[in-house]
Amino acid sequence: MLKLYDLAGAEEDRRFSPYCWRVKLALAHKGLEAETIPWRFTEKDAIAFSKQGRVPVLVDGERWVNDSWAIAEYLETAYRDRPALFGSPAGKALSLFHTRWADATLHGAMLRFVVLDIWKHVAAKDKAYFRQSREERLGTTLEDAVADRDERVSAFREALLPLRLTLKAQPFLGGATPLYADYAVFGGFQWCRAISDFKLLAPDDPVYAWRQRMLGLFGGLVGRAAGYPV
Repeated sequence: MLKLYDLAGAEEDRRFSPYCWRVKLALAHKGLEAETIPWRFTEKDAIAFSKQGRVPVLVDGERWVNDSWAIAEYLETAYRDRPALFGSPAGKALSLFHTRWADATLHGAMLRFVVLDIWKHVAAKDKAYFRQSREERLGTTLEDAVADRDERVSAFREALLPLRLTLKAQPFLGGATPLYADYAVFGGFQWCRAISDFKLLAPDDPVYAWRQRMLGLFGGLVGRAAGYPV
């Protein structure tokens, strides 16, 4: 069976990495089962075989692959007889854009809403590492980073306009059915849902409706996972 090293909080079932969620949805899309192995930030030795220190790491027999995009490419090639993640070469190119947009823009904005909530949920042995590394990245304390989030959330919602207009016209970024582009963007929303009760989206937003559809995919794979009501 495939194995996936998957970021967990203090509670083993609280899985919150946006990148790991991309992979879990890609596996479900392909109809593949994988054993998920809970992993914490400071457990570098557990994935030392991958020659780097981050998850997701997918193990398929004697082969391992790290990085969510590289894993998606691997799954598409190794399991080409199963449903396509990208739909076409053009779909793959567009999925890469969605992936890089989420990585470079969406996740950074989201972090400033939920970073303190993440710290509250990580394992005790990870708390010092998480606080130091994220405060260095943000240039401020975790508390100050989220202090004005209620005032900032309207601007975040407005910045989602291109996503909103797309999802107003069609149910998924992939069109009538989801493709990897949906998983790449949705990973960030699931990250926040898994770790925080802060309301990123308004209930009348087409992005909110899309998130609800994503939560129900694959028999409720994501919706059943530990997290907060949305």
